[in-house]
Amino acid sequence: MKKIFLHIPVIVLCTPLTLISCNSTKNLDTNLPIDIAYRPVDEDSQKYDQAQLDKLKASIESEAKGEECTNGSDWTFAPMGVKSCGGPQQYIAYPKKIEASILPRINEYTDKIRIFNEKYNIVSDCMVITPPAYVKCIKGEARLITPESK
Repeated sequence: MKKIFLHIPVIVLCTPLTLISCNSTKNLDTNLPIDIAYRPVDEDSQKYDQAQLDKLKASIESEAKGEECTNGSDWTFAPMGVKSCGGPQQYIAYPKKIEASILPRINEYTDKIRIFNEKYNIVSDCMVITPPAYVKCIKGEARLITPESK
């Protein structure tokens, strides 16, 4: 009988310890980093804003290049983007027939770049980009021809 009573206190002591240790594993991962897929997007970051601008720019450039250039007189160009000290970042060629749809998007991009530059105090070179003289078709692609490259 004495042997049975000796084992009972050991069982009584081990059971609560086992239960406590099982419950504590549920809270162990509270300090671990959250999987990137579950993190909220930081819409107030410069990186996020730059990515949105890059997407818009790529979309505009894709739309402009969606047409094959066969006659330069069917194409025109517009300034796109703005440097922090003034002047366009670049010029983009596009077919005249899509001007009504693409020009508002180019202006939207330019406005968003202006806001981005002010928001993040962006510094850029202040070199003036020479406006193109005309558009020339070379191997199906529209090329902007500047006065000095004629």
